[in-house]
Amino acid sequence: MSIMNFDRIMIRYGEMALKGKNRRAFEQKLQSNIAIKLRKYPNTTIKKTQGRMFVLLNGEKPHEVMKECQEVFGIHSLSFAVMVEKEEEQMKEAVMLAFHDARNARTFKISSKRTDKTFPIPSQELNPLLGGHILRQTEDVKVDVHNPDVEIKVEVRHEGCYVTAQDYPGAGGLPVGTTGKSLLMLSGGIDSPVAGYLTMKRGVEIEAIHFHSPPYTSERAKQKVIDLAQALSKFGSRVKIHVIPFTAIQQKIHREMPEGYSMTIMRRMMMRISEQVAARNELLSITTGESLGQVASQTMESMNTINEVTNYPIIRPLVSMDKIEIIDISRKIGTYDISIRPFEDCCTVFVPKAPKTKPTRKNANYYESNSDFTRDIEKALEESYIVEVSPDRQSGQQDDEFDDLL
Repeated sequence: MSIMNFDRIMIRYGEMALKGKNRRAFEQKLQSNIAIKLRKYPNTTIKKTQGRMFVLLNGEKPHEVMKECQEVFGIHSLSFAVMVEKEEEQMKEAVMLAFHDARNARTFKISSKRTDKTFPIPSQELNPLLGGHILRQTEDVKVDVHNPDVEIKVEVRHEGCYVTAQDYPGAGGLPVGTTGKSLLMLSGGIDSPVAGYLTMKRGVEIEAIHFHSPPYTSERAKQKVIDLAQALSKFGSRVKIHVIPFTAIQQKIHREMPEGYSMTIMRRMMMRISEQVAARNELLSITTGESLGQVASQTMESMNTINEVTNYPIIRPLVSMDKIEIIDISRKIGTYDISIRPFEDCCTVFVPKAPKTKPTRKNANYYESNSDFTRDIEKALEESYIVEVSPDRQSGQQDDEFDDLL
């Protein structure tokens, strides 16, 4: 039998199920996020019952819809499902459908759950009843309750009987938009998109900030960041990018600050600007792609000195990860190939030959006291602008031009 016989996708929650009195709000946000994700499948509808959520396919392509749902945070697992009446013959037909969908399965297990206690057949009797039907209708098939090729799940609920077979993994985490908003410092490298992804996984809605330094950084470098933000948007919805003209500030740092401290002071300026952008947009934290000890600006001393200029919480999801772990995640989420495009970001401009790996707050404050950056920061904020991206935004000509370079 074809997978097209299944008429819906069953969605199971993970830790969201433990939210108690707040659970309803989490479920509503998850339902909204799924609906946004499935806009290109207009026939689908989403139905919520107690403890479960379903995507009704209504003729849409099952595996395409499943793939989209697997990218929505807040979902623990998913299964193709069919709902039938709580009637023995229909239930037998449904379990046969589920068994045949698990192609080449030679062993199986029936796991029944009876939420509707008015249904006359208890689970202990339903399992052998339905399992016996499969055995009678097939050859060379056995029951294996410990390690079956396929576990067929039967849920008898008040509104009907749901039958599922294979489980597909969900993205886990919490629905985006349930735990606040954060400003992601998005450079264009490998790390910061992964930091954004992991922050979103904890239910955080992100906006991004990008520091653009023409002519030292090109329009292609900015487009790379836009494409990274678009790749992240498929795990939430729209992503707003605050583009900050940063050339004048970098030039002034290069002219007036000691070379060894230029990286530290540049990061402090970025943090000051980020805090103002976050405050103006009611964002509660700043997220970075820093990994402890990876580069000179990510030592404990550097973080301590850079953090001095803001009271905002700094979220560092990658702080304990090594580069291989970060790259693995970037490949999984589809940002790696974008990140390695050969276009420089502002962090590679005026790189000191010997950056301080143990800068102090005292020295950074002393060097900054010799120059006034107040007006430079104000001007950068005045000249900033916003780019919005969403999962269905088409890169078009910019991507074609990039392909021509390779």
